[in-house]
Amino acid sequence: MSDVIEKLMAAANAHDLDAMVALFDADYRSEQPAHPARTFVGSAQVRANWQAMFEGIPDIRMELRHVAREGDTAWCEWAWSGTRTDGLPFESRGVALFQIRDDLIVAGTLYMEDVETEAIGIEDTVEGLSGKRPRPATPRPR
Repeated sequence: MSDVIEKLMAAANAHDLDAMVALFDADYRSEQPAHPARTFVGSAQVRANWQAMFEGIPDIRMELRHVAREGDTAWCEWAWSGTRTDGLPFESRGVALFQIRDDLIVAGTLYMEDVETEAIGIEDTVEGLSGKRPRPATPRPR
C-alpha cells in the first residue's frame, strides 16, 4: 500500500500525468466532506484536474509529511506548494484518506485546504463561526 502512495507522490512531483492517473481505478470516487459539491467519480476527472494543476502550477511539489495505514486505507498528511502561472503562491495542506485495492486507489476522502494568506486569529475565527467573541482566557493556577 505504501508503494502506491510513494508512486503517487513521485509521479506528481515528476509531473508525470500518465503515471499518476494509472494509480487510480477507472471508477475512483473522490469526496471532500467540507466541500460536498466537489465530489466526483472516475479517473478521467483525476486526469483533467491534475492536468490543470500541472499547467497552472508548473513547479508544484507534493510532500508526504506522515502516512498511517489501517486495513486497505492509507491516511496521508500532505503539504503541496508551488507558484501559479499568474505569479501567486500556491500552498495547500491537509489529510487524504485513500482506499487501495489491488495496487489501485479506489476512493479518496480529502481534507485539503489552502493555507491562509491573511492571518485571522482564533478569536476572530470563533466569532465568525459562532457569532460570539470568546472571553479572554484566564490563566490556570499552577
